[in-house]
Amino acid sequence: MTPTLPLIDMAGVRERSPLAIQRAGKAIRQACTDTGFFYIVNHGVPQPLINRAMAAARQFFAYPAEVKRQVAVNKRHRGWHALGGATMYQATRPDHKEFFSIGLELPEQDPCVLAGQPLRGPNQWPVFMPELQGVLGEYYEEVGRAGADLLCAVAASLGIAEDFFVDKYHKRLQRTQMVYYPEHPAQATEDQYGVAPHTDYGCITLLYQDDSGGLQVRELGGQRWIDATPIAGSLVVNVGDLLARWSNNRFRSTLHRVINHSGRERYSIATFFDPTFEARVDPCDLGIAVSDSHYEPVAAGEYILKRIDDSMAYRKALG
Repeated sequence: MTPTLPLIDMAGVRERSPLAIQRAGKAIRQACTDTGFFYIVNHGVPQPLINRAMAAARQFFAYPAEVKRQVAVNKRHRGWHALGGATMYQATRPDHKEFFSIGLELPEQDPCVLAGQPLRGPNQWPVFMPELQGVLGEYYEEVGRAGADLLCAVAASLGIAEDFFVDKYHKRLQRTQMVYYPEHPAQATEDQYGVAPHTDYGCITLLYQDDSGGLQVRELGGQRWIDATPIAGSLVVNVGDLLARWSNNRFRSTLHRVINHSGRERYSIATFFDPTFEARVDPCDLGIAVSDSHYEPVAAGEYILKRIDDSMAYRKALG
């Protein structure tokens, strides 16, 4: 199938081939400057693992709501988010989706957890589906490796040291979510979306989508929506607001949305690959002069937490 967005081959990047990193970096710079969205192939996440994770997503979401409620989302943003639990900024209706979210598995005795750092701690795993922990936990680690490889090429694309992001991710704030979109309601109004138009909060997003379609990207400088056509074996990558900020707007965080017009259920697994909570995000650290910087330094976690608080209904209920 013909790509509707740039397609970038990551072969050789995991092995840290200088030629591969420079090749990928050049393509990433072009994609992030032009659209903020692209596909990657040869990303290193094994397809059999992806297939198992997608099968697990279909199995999990098939359970009745009263069963899934056993792992309802907690204050750490871990667990099941029911239909209608997320409303994107400026949206008039909640998103027509469910999702199940995990993060970095940290024990209660971890120093970050003991210090009360938001979003940190152990995951909520369903007793009614014990096999989910193994498959989704493995996917979390593998897609995290792909994210680290990608950031190596991103650093090259920005003209900074290839290992720039490594120490910013020593205890990463990665969130991985299985996402379920029911069929789009037949009588839905124009303002009803699977996910309303939005930009992502963090650094980079890596998405595996099934073949249903529905993901659309807003054309820069225009009103047209471009279909992010599913490409077998690929991950869709996009720039988040945090990386746009870090790059001093050299990279674009682009509006996107999901409308599931496939006539069937749609599934995806989204990974928000973000730095450790206290990582300093400052354009000046990427070679931007203080006089040219558009942004003050900010802690990655505080920025992301604010965005989650603004869009998730359960956060508002927590007060």
